[in-house]
Amino acid sequence: MNKKILVTGVLGQDGANMCEYLLEMGGYKVFGMIRRVSNPNFVNCESFLNNKNFQLVYGDLTDEVSISKLVQEIQPDYFINFGANSFVACSWDMPMQMFDINACGVIRCLEAIKKFQPNCRFYSAGSSEQFGDVDYSPQDIKHPMKPRSPYGASKCAANHIVKVYRESYNMYAIHGILFNHEGTKRGEEFVTRKITKGVAKIHRAVKNEEQFEPIELGNIYSKRDWSDSEDFVRGIWLMVNKDEPKDYLLASGETHTIKEFVDKAFKAAGIYGGWTEEEGDPLSSKYLMNSHSYQPLVTINPDFYRPAEIDLLLGDPSEAKRELHWEPQISFDKLVEKMVLYDIEREKKKE
Repeated sequence: MNKKILVTGVLGQDGANMCEYLLEMGGYKVFGMIRRVSNPNFVNCESFLNNKNFQLVYGDLTDEVSISKLVQEIQPDYFINFGANSFVACSWDMPMQMFDINACGVIRCLEAIKKFQPNCRFYSAGSSEQFGDVDYSPQDIKHPMKPRSPYGASKCAANHIVKVYRESYNMYAIHGILFNHEGTKRGEEFVTRKITKGVAKIHRAVKNEEQFEPIELGNIYSKRDWSDSEDFVRGIWLMVNKDEPKDYLLASGETHTIKEFVDKAFKAAGIYGGWTEEEGDPLSSKYLMNSHSYQPLVTINPDFYRPAEIDLLLGDPSEAKRELHWEPQISFDKLVEKMVLYDIEREKKKE
């Protein structure tokens, strides 16, 4: 009999990629949970919505009744929770909602499993934002939690409560620390997708000799450890199939600035330029076409700076590589190129 897997957040990047991965392997019945909204966007799910082994179900991480009902009726063998408010920048505007979904939502999942399917294996999605104001680099799974945003703090709370339930009730419950990961399904409000979509729009405008607006960014000197979401869902599946539950960290082990991401994105689109900056004033930074043109492709907007910025995140995935035999397959350069080319194709369809 096919094992049953309940995946939350299937309209988002990781949930959709996990469903695709599981359905391509075969042998599983996948239940994808979404909230009831008036106009859901299924663009990330187009490849599997009609798959006979996939079923869309409704639930809400803020509603204990709906989560309990799903676990009781489905009796899942695995519960993979990607549902979250995952946009760090807005977490200062709605900290209570951030905790209700990201921390209390995890408790609702754990309670439902404890009551109705105690043999179910539970995965909680963590974040490198938990490390925040880092003590050392690269960060490993033992690095202290020092979040610098309500989002990061909510993920720390989820991490702690997963450990409490695992040790108190002998549950197979784990919390994976995931460093930045992107892809063609990444939400358009995230900086990487904002860049690649902006580059694609500029590419179309340049080709058609049209006017365009520059991409507005915040701190381009922030360093991040970027990987591909498709590499990470493979790692997560390895985590939840270990004999004993254990938290792991997934990362590329490399760090790149947002500025580097911009450079590579324009290069992937065949647009060449360079940065200019008045000495000592990072807010004056501009990316100019062909280095000498006065038409900016990127400008800096101080409104996009965070109240408390994290300047460097760099993960140490050696434990996951050693114990899970996990290896990333998509490099940073390939990731950027893939995202840009995808968004260029989307722009072509608008013509």
